Amino acid sequence: MGVSHISNRSVQRRERWSRRGMLALLGVAPAAVLTGCSGSAGASEGTSPGATASAKAAAKKPVVSVTPADGTRKAAFTGPVEVTVTDGTLASVKVTGDDGSTLPGSLNETRTRWTSAKNPYSGTKYIVTAQPEGAAGATVTTFTTGSPGATFVGCFTPEANSTSGVGMPVSINFTHAVKDRAAVQKAITVTADPAVEVVGHWFGDTRRDFRPETYWKPGTKITLSLRLKDVEGADGVYGTQSKDVTFHIGREQISTVDLAARTMTVKRDGTAYATYPVTGGDSSHTTWSGIMVISERFKQTRMESSTVGLGDEYDIPDVPHAQRLTTSGTFVHGNYWASTSVFGHSNTSHGCVGLHDAKGASDSSVAGYKFYESSMVGDVVIVRNSGERTVDPANGLNGWNLSWADWKAGSAL
Repeated sequence: MGVSHISNRSVQRRERWSRRGMLALLGVAPAAVLTGCSGSAGASEGTSPGATASAKAAAKKPVVSVTPADGTRKAAFTGPVEVTVTDGTLASVKVTGDDGSTLPGSLNETRTRWTSAKNPYSGTKYIVTAQPEGAAGATVTTFTTGSPGATFVGCFTPEANSTSGVGMPVSINFTHAVKDRAAVQKAITVTADPAVEVVGHWFGDTRRDFRPETYWKPGTKITLSLRLKDVEGADGVYGTQSKDVTFHIGREQISTVDLAARTMTVKRDGTAYATYPVTGGDSSHTTWSGIMVISERFKQTRMESSTVGLGDEYDIPDVPHAQRLTTSGTFVHGNYWASTSVFGHSNTSHGCVGLHDAKGASDSSVAGYKFYESSMVGDVVIVRNSGERTVDPANGLNGWNLSWADWKAGSAL
């Protein structure tokens, strides 16, 4: 009985330990399986998913794009050049034209886009060299801009490297009417040495003149900078000039014609130089009054009344020592056909200022010859007491008849 009792209890203990062991084994097995799956996956992939993505990104090469595109033959010249890069950044960009010019530009903050600071010139071949950061070589692109269908230029006075009197404005006449005055105005500057404020004034849509507030100082150097190339002055009409021109101012000579006294007093650098008897326009053909500037000079020239709207009143083929004061036909010139008694006593001309002269323009003893020899383009001639109103500032180079405030008001900006 005792043995049997012990045996049954032992059996019960073994059964309990067996169940516990099985439960323990069952409790461990899932963890072992999960651990085995995780380890097995890592072994088959070799690297983590994040590391794989980084490796793929690192393998990408920078791709450069240029506008205008490579090979474009008639590219627009009305917008900037742009260079962009994907999958990288730009180390440098250089744009060079076959005319030797370069286009400056700048990168954005992320260094993924470069934009030229100005537009490319028309009719020019460009090479774009873009170097991405870390790339073995640069990307080279070429394009050629088209040419404008219609163009204009500014014809300037005085002539380049010439020397003029102190009244000479810088006058520019455009070969096509300017509609966008502001754009053209920004493309033209006039500077002086010694420095003085120089302002431009529009006379209609084909002319712009420049002058300081008072006459130029003798010895001044003037520089005209034309940057009209590819400036759109009117719809589809573009400028072609990009140049600098210099002029010089000589001595000061200002002549004052008093047609009540019928004299002309010439002052050189502020000192009286000479006084000449003259004749001016008669009561039916009065001479313009005001400040006028000599714009052209002829040792001899033909004068016909029909060219100034006076029919066939006169036709003189060899007027000596003629110097133009207005576009409409006012001159100060020599006169050999009138009696010497006229000069200083009567106003008998058709509107010009006449000085006694000799036929052939070679007699150095007469007033016409002397005044002509002492003068130059740009000299000032002031007419007073003529019985006529002040000359229109646009009639010749006569903008000095406008006040400084009125002159400055003729700006497009």
